[in-house]
Amino acid sequence: MTTIRQQDFIDSIEDALQFISYYHPLDYVKAVEQAYNKEESKAAKDAMAQILINSRMSAQGKRPICQDTGIVTCFVKVGMQVSWDKTDLTVQQMVDEGTRRAYLNPDNPLRASIVKDPAGARINTKDNTPAVVHIDMIAGGKVEVMIAAKGGGSENKSKMVMLNPSDDIADWVVKTLPTMGAGWCPPGMLGIGIGGTAEKAAVLAKESLMDPVDMQDLIARGAVTTEEKLRVDIYKKVNDLGIGAQGLGGLTTVVDVKIMSVPTHAASKPIAMIPNCAATRHAHFTLDGSGPYEQKAPRLEDWPEITWEVGEDVRRIDLNTVTKADIQDWKAGETVLLNGKMLTGRDAAHKRIQSMLQNGEGLPEGVDLTNKFIYYVGPVDAVRDEAVGPAGPTTATRMDKFTDMMLEQTGLIGMIGKAERGPGTVASIAKHKAVYLMAVGGAAYLVSKAIKKSRVVAFEDLGMEAIYEFDVVDMPVTVAVDSTGANVHESGPAIWKVNIAEAAKA
Repeated sequence: MTTIRQQDFIDSIEDALQFISYYHPLDYVKAVEQAYNKEESKAAKDAMAQILINSRMSAQGKRPICQDTGIVTCFVKVGMQVSWDKTDLTVQQMVDEGTRRAYLNPDNPLRASIVKDPAGARINTKDNTPAVVHIDMIAGGKVEVMIAAKGGGSENKSKMVMLNPSDDIADWVVKTLPTMGAGWCPPGMLGIGIGGTAEKAAVLAKESLMDPVDMQDLIARGAVTTEEKLRVDIYKKVNDLGIGAQGLGGLTTVVDVKIMSVPTHAASKPIAMIPNCAATRHAHFTLDGSGPYEQKAPRLEDWPEITWEVGEDVRRIDLNTVTKADIQDWKAGETVLLNGKMLTGRDAAHKRIQSMLQNGEGLPEGVDLTNKFIYYVGPVDAVRDEAVGPAGPTTATRMDKFTDMMLEQTGLIGMIGKAERGPGTVASIAKHKAVYLMAVGGAAYLVSKAIKKSRVVAFEDLGMEAIYEFDVVDMPVTVAVDSTGANVHESGPAIWKVNIAEAAKA
């Protein structure tokens, strides 16, 4: 029998979660660098440059890659010959204790995003617990752990289907992926689970994302097994869609496709697809009774030296004086540098504003949205001399149902978020002659460096979902939907899908 100390397990969980908050797996960094070097779409190339620069900055500063520091998912495989020095805590409780300590670390606090009573009050648990833990018993005298922190933007794009046995899996993926939009922050990975039952397929898809990026090695040596052939087929077909980095159109939408399968009922073909975003975060370790596992820091020299500069003709905007008339000549696809004061607001703040307006209360004290921009963000708490912690955009489509109200009743003229807007929202933006600006998802630490001052102005009880006032200097964004309704998330992928198809014929 091998005795594993409870404290060693908890310490190892805490260390791993801190580690993956600021260190990308190097295999993912190298895959994005390769995609960056071959990318022909300027918009997609710029987005990947920001992702790679942000990754290096986070590694250097030991601050989160993304403001959404994720829901913790942990696969724990316990050897049949393992005993624990203490039995007062279950494996779930030990994972939760390590999670709690990691997320409340004062040197690098991570954003608490978990809410209890999910169908009702949705109250933040304040320490990001509980984690989602999957436990298996295996042979031997060791404990094997795979742990990940999964952002809501990518998790929300998960898809599941019960196909007929004769249905083609690749066809379903190619048909389904465009419906997911870009809120999962491509370029990323697709995890696909096949077989078992509905819930087993979903667990397989999630576990597959723990594997290293090796698609180019697989292509070079040649696919042999059914799963390998399917991985390559899906990889090529998905990238041929032209969705590209951040959904802006380009050559690379995914850097890898992972598949795990198990036997299933003869009448069934359960399929789950879960994307991993540009903040791909996971770590693996084994405990053998010799002490806690300490993650080994990669060398900063292994990150690519990439720079990103805006052009000389870039439009600089003073948010303190901009008016609706000023934004009418902004064109979809152009880069804008924002300066001055903006307000923030996410799901909970929008819902509360809606209730206040419906009740005739008006906006909360201190909140004036006339000729203002609102940034969809839930930042990480600041440390040391930071004005704010990592503060990248959240998925804008979640605010779609509030957009017409905000543009019609508050004087708001612009919004900032990540990924596309729905067709109804695009129509509303055009109707109200407003604009929607896109910041790069997966570049949260880089974005935060443009924020020089931050203060809470309303709804402090909502924590990271409170309304903040940010004072920014040269915050880079792309005009995603202009005042005429021109939309880069439609035009970009459409153009690049054609470009890729024509290049294949040449």
